[in-house]
Amino acid sequence: MDNDAVDDQPLTDREHVDPHGSVEPGADTGPDDTDTSVRERSGRLPKVTLAVLGVALVILGLDQLTKTIAVATLDPARPVEIIGDFVTLRLIRNSGAAFSLATGYTWVLSIIALVVVLVIIRYSSRLRSWWWVAGLALVLGGAIGNLMDRIFRAPQPLQGHVVDFVSVGWWPVFNVADSAVVCGAILLVVLSALGFDYDGTRTGWAARRDRRDERDTAGPEGTEGGAHA
Repeated sequence: MDNDAVDDQPLTDREHVDPHGSVEPGADTGPDDTDTSVRERSGRLPKVTLAVLGVALVILGLDQLTKTIAVATLDPARPVEIIGDFVTLRLIRNSGAAFSLATGYTWVLSIIALVVVLVIIRYSSRLRSWWWVAGLALVLGGAIGNLMDRIFRAPQPLQGHVVDFVSVGWWPVFNVADSAVVCGAILLVVLSALGFDYDGTRTGWAARRDRRDERDTAGPEGTEGGAHA
Protein backbone atom coordinates (compact mmCIF):
# COMPACT_ATOMS: atom_id res chain seq x y z
CA MET A 1 0.00 0.00 0.00
CA ASP A 2 1.24 3.59 -0.63
CA ASN A 3 1.63 6.54 1.69
CA ASP A 4 -1.92 7.69 0.98
CA ALA A 5 -3.28 4.77 3.00
CA VAL A 6 -5.07 5.34 6.29
CA ASP A 7 -2.70 7.06 8.69
CA ASP A 8 -3.63 6.73 12.34
CA GLN A 9 -2.51 9.92 14.03
CA PRO A 10 -1.88 9.75 17.81
CA LEU A 11 -4.01 12.03 19.96
CA THR A 12 -0.91 13.79 21.23
CA ASP A 13 1.47 15.64 18.92
CA ARG A 14 4.39 15.01 21.28
CA GLU A 15 4.26 11.25 21.11
CA HIS A 16 7.19 9.63 19.32
CA VAL A 17 6.57 6.02 18.43
CA ASP A 18 9.34 3.56 17.75
CA PRO A 19 8.69 1.89 14.35
CA HIS A 20 9.07 -1.54 15.92
CA GLY A 21 5.86 -0.98 17.86
CA SER A 22 7.10 0.35 21.21
CA VAL A 23 7.07 3.88 22.53
CA GLU A 24 10.51 5.44 22.86
CA PRO A 25 11.79 6.34 26.35
CA GLY A 26 10.82 9.84 27.35
CA ALA A 27 8.01 10.06 24.85
CA ASP A 28 4.77 11.65 25.99
CA THR A 29 2.03 9.12 25.34
CA GLY A 30 -0.69 11.11 27.03
CA PRO A 31 -1.86 11.47 30.61
CA ASP A 32 -0.09 9.33 33.18
CA ASP A 33 -1.72 7.47 36.05
CA THR A 34 -1.32 10.46 38.35
CA ASP A 35 -3.12 12.80 35.95
CA THR A 36 -5.87 10.25 35.41
CA SER A 37 -6.41 9.69 39.13
CA VAL A 38 -6.56 13.45 39.72
CA ARG A 39 -9.26 13.78 37.07
CA GLU A 40 -11.17 10.85 38.55
CA ARG A 41 -11.05 12.40 42.02
CA SER A 42 -12.22 15.75 40.68
CA GLY A 43 -15.10 14.11 38.81
CA ARG A 44 -13.89 15.32 35.41
CA LEU A 45 -13.93 12.97 32.43
CA PRO A 46 -10.89 12.83 30.10
CA LYS A 47 -11.38 14.61 26.77
CA VAL A 48 -11.02 11.37 24.83
CA THR A 49 -13.85 9.82 26.86
CA LEU A 50 -16.00 12.86 26.18
CA ALA A 51 -15.26 12.46 22.46
CA VAL A 52 -16.35 8.82 22.52
CA LEU A 53 -19.51 9.68 24.44
CA GLY A 54 -20.29 12.62 22.16
CA VAL A 55 -20.16 10.57 18.96
CA ALA A 56 -22.05 7.73 20.65
CA LEU A 57 -24.84 10.12 21.69
CA VAL A 58 -25.20 11.31 18.09
CA ILE A 59 -25.56 7.69 16.93
CA LEU A 60 -28.02 7.00 19.75
CA GLY A 61 -30.13 10.04 18.90
CA LEU A 62 -30.26 9.18 15.20
CA ASP A 63 -31.13 5.57 15.99
CA GLN A 64 -33.96 6.40 18.38
CA LEU A 65 -35.34 9.12 16.10
CA THR A 66 -35.52 6.82 13.07
CA LYS A 67 -37.09 4.04 15.14
CA THR A 68 -39.74 6.42 16.47
CA ILE A 69 -40.57 7.55 12.95
CA ALA A 70 -40.65 3.96 11.69
CA VAL A 71 -43.04 2.82 14.44
CA ALA A 72 -45.32 5.82 13.84
CA THR A 73 -45.49 5.62 10.05
CA LEU A 74 -44.83 2.06 8.86
CA ASP A 75 -47.38 -0.73 8.63
CA PRO A 76 -45.78 -4.15 9.30
CA ALA A 77 -48.01 -5.69 6.63
CA ARG A 78 -47.21 -3.09 3.96
CA PRO A 79 -43.49 -2.57 3.18
CA VAL A 80 -42.53 0.70 1.52
CA GLU A 81 -40.43 0.26 -1.61
CA ILE A 82 -37.44 2.60 -1.94
CA ILE A 83 -35.54 0.94 -4.82
CA GLY A 84 -38.04 -1.55 -6.15
CA ASP A 85 -38.25 -4.54 -3.86
CA PHE A 86 -34.47 -4.55 -3.33
CA VAL A 87 -34.42 -1.73 -0.74
CA THR A 88 -37.57 -1.43 1.34
CA LEU A 89 -38.74 -0.09 4.69
CA ARG A 90 -40.22 -3.07 6.52
CA LEU A 91 -41.20 -2.76 10.19
CA ILE A 92 -40.45 -5.80 12.36
CA ARG A 93 -39.87 -6.47 16.06
CA ASN A 94 -36.67 -8.39 16.70
CA SER A 95 -36.06 -10.33 19.92
CA GLY A 96 -32.52 -11.26 18.85
CA ALA A 97 -29.24 -9.52 18.14
CA ALA A 98 -28.22 -7.41 15.16
CA PHE A 99 -29.71 -8.60 11.87
CA SER A 100 -32.14 -10.89 13.73
CA LEU A 101 -29.41 -13.21 15.04
CA ALA A 102 -29.82 -15.18 18.31
CA THR A 103 -33.58 -14.73 18.39
CA GLY A 104 -35.05 -15.77 21.73
CA TYR A 105 -32.05 -14.80 23.89
CA THR A 106 -33.08 -11.21 24.53
CA TRP A 107 -32.18 -11.05 28.23
CA VAL A 108 -28.73 -12.57 27.57
CA LEU A 109 -28.11 -10.06 24.80
CA SER A 110 -29.22 -7.25 27.11
CA ILE A 111 -26.65 -8.24 29.72
CA ILE A 112 -23.91 -8.60 27.09
CA ALA A 113 -24.74 -5.18 25.63
CA LEU A 114 -24.66 -3.60 29.09
CA VAL A 115 -21.23 -5.12 29.80
CA VAL A 116 -19.91 -3.89 26.43
CA VAL A 117 -21.15 -0.37 27.15
CA LEU A 118 -19.54 -0.27 30.59
CA VAL A 119 -16.22 -1.69 29.36
CA ILE A 120 -15.96 0.80 26.49
CA ILE A 121 -16.71 3.75 28.77
CA ARG A 122 -14.32 2.49 31.46
CA TYR A 123 -11.34 2.03 29.14
CA SER A 124 -11.97 4.85 26.65
CA SER A 125 -9.60 7.16 28.55
CA ARG A 126 -6.69 4.95 27.42
CA LEU A 127 -7.26 5.66 23.73
CA ARG A 128 -4.53 7.57 21.88
CA SER A 129 -5.94 7.16 18.37
CA TRP A 130 -8.77 9.10 16.75
CA TRP A 131 -9.57 6.12 14.54
CA TRP A 132 -10.06 3.96 17.63
CA VAL A 133 -12.20 6.71 19.15
CA ALA A 134 -14.42 6.62 16.05
CA GLY A 135 -14.66 2.83 15.98
CA LEU A 136 -15.47 2.40 19.65
CA ALA A 137 -17.92 5.33 19.58
CA LEU A 138 -19.84 3.66 16.74
CA VAL A 139 -19.99 0.38 18.65
CA LEU A 140 -20.98 2.17 21.87
CA GLY A 141 -23.73 4.23 20.25
CA GLY A 142 -25.18 1.22 18.46
CA ALA A 143 -25.02 -0.97 21.55
CA ILE A 144 -26.83 1.63 23.65
CA GLY A 145 -29.42 2.17 20.91
CA ASN A 146 -30.51 -1.46 20.82
CA LEU A 147 -30.11 -1.79 24.60
CA MET A 148 -32.64 1.03 25.04
CA ASP A 149 -35.14 -0.98 23.01
CA ARG A 150 -34.55 -4.12 25.07
CA ILE A 151 -34.97 -2.22 28.33
CA PHE A 152 -37.96 0.00 27.53
CA ARG A 153 -39.96 -1.64 24.75
CA ALA A 154 -42.55 -4.42 25.01
CA PRO A 155 -43.01 -7.09 26.17
CA GLN A 156 -41.00 -6.38 29.37
CA PRO A 157 -37.78 -4.81 30.70
CA LEU A 158 -34.56 -6.50 29.50
CA GLN A 159 -36.65 -8.58 27.09
CA GLY A 160 -38.00 -5.83 24.86
CA HIS A 161 -37.99 -6.36 21.12
CA VAL A 162 -35.71 -4.19 18.99
CA VAL A 163 -37.28 -2.15 16.18
CA ASP A 164 -35.82 -3.01 12.75
CA PHE A 165 -37.04 -1.38 9.57
CA VAL A 166 -34.42 -1.33 6.77
CA SER A 167 -34.43 -4.24 4.33
CA VAL A 168 -31.76 -4.59 1.61
CA GLY A 169 -31.99 -7.58 -0.70
CA TRP A 170 -31.44 -10.89 1.05
CA TRP A 171 -29.83 -9.22 4.08
CA PRO A 172 -31.80 -9.46 7.36
CA VAL A 173 -33.80 -6.38 8.32
CA PHE A 174 -31.72 -3.95 10.40
CA ASN A 175 -31.61 -0.46 11.92
CA VAL A 176 -29.19 2.44 12.45
CA ALA A 177 -27.77 0.90 15.63
CA ASP A 178 -26.98 -2.37 13.84
CA SER A 179 -25.18 -0.47 11.09
CA ALA A 180 -23.14 1.52 13.62
CA VAL A 181 -22.05 -1.60 15.52
CA VAL A 182 -21.01 -3.42 12.34
CA CYS A 183 -19.18 -0.43 10.83
CA GLY A 184 -17.39 0.25 14.11
CA ALA A 185 -16.37 -3.38 14.51
CA ILE A 186 -15.06 -3.55 10.94
CA LEU A 187 -13.03 -0.38 11.49
CA LEU A 188 -11.47 -1.78 14.68
CA VAL A 189 -10.60 -5.07 12.97
CA VAL A 190 -8.96 -3.23 10.06
CA LEU A 191 -6.96 -1.00 12.43
CA SER A 192 -5.76 -4.02 14.40
CA ALA A 193 -4.87 -5.94 11.24
CA LEU A 194 -2.83 -3.01 9.88
CA GLY A 195 -1.00 -2.55 13.18
CA PHE A 196 -2.58 0.69 14.42
CA ASP A 197 -3.06 0.06 18.14
CA TYR A 198 -5.46 1.86 20.47
CA ASP A 199 -2.60 3.40 22.48
CA GLY A 200 -0.98 5.07 19.47
CA THR A 201 1.76 2.48 18.97
CA ARG A 202 2.25 0.78 15.63
CA THR A 203 3.15 -2.80 14.81
CA GLY A 204 3.13 -5.04 11.75
CA TRP A 205 2.33 -3.26 8.49
CA ALA A 206 2.11 0.18 10.11
CA ALA A 207 5.57 -0.20 11.69
CA ARG A 208 7.07 -1.42 8.40
CA ARG A 209 5.57 1.57 6.60
CA ASP A 210 7.08 3.91 9.18
CA ARG A 211 10.52 2.34 8.69
CA ARG A 212 10.16 2.73 4.92
CA ASP A 213 9.12 6.36 5.32
CA GLU A 214 12.12 7.01 7.54
CA ARG A 215 14.44 5.63 4.88
CA ASP A 216 12.73 7.70 2.18
CA THR A 217 12.95 10.93 4.19
CA ALA A 218 16.53 10.43 5.41
CA GLY A 219 19.01 12.98 4.12
CA PRO A 220 22.13 12.18 2.09
CA GLU A 221 24.18 11.80 5.27
CA GLY A 222 21.60 9.41 6.78
CA THR A 223 19.86 11.95 8.99
CA GLU A 224 16.10 12.07 9.03
CA GLY A 225 14.62 14.78 6.89
CA GLY A 226 11.08 14.63 8.14
CA ALA A 227 8.82 13.81 11.06
CA HIS A 228 6.90 10.62 11.73
CA ALA A 229 3.65 10.25 9.83
